[in-house]
Amino acid sequence: MSEKVLIVISCGLDNPNRATRGLHLATVAQKQGRDVAVFLLGDAVFIAKEGLADNLRAATGDIAQDLIAHLQAFEVPILACTPCAKARRIGEDELIEGARYATAMELIDLSCESAVISL
Repeated sequence: MSEKVLIVISCGLDNPNRATRGLHLATVAQKQGRDVAVFLLGDAVFIAKEGLADNLRAATGDIAQDLIAHLQAFEVPILACTPCAKARRIGEDELIEGARYATAMELIDLSCESAVISL
């Protein structure tokens, strides 16, 4: 079993259940002591823009901002696809604390060394 877990989220504010579930899974993996990273693709990059996930909540009651705060507290990397973010006019300086741009090459590298969960 891999000690590294990569959570890949490709939906954003348009699908609060899936987006928040991905953040929840990252939080669970971190609490299990796994080395976790979150990679945001497509519209999921909106999750990493400051203020946009503040009201994002799943039908289960999970609140995205609470999950993000946990990930930030434990320095879990939140990686926003560079071309996805740029296409949506999200500057790297607009990202939440702990988030940064990342390339496809980094996604592939992380995928090859981690158990991957994709939402």
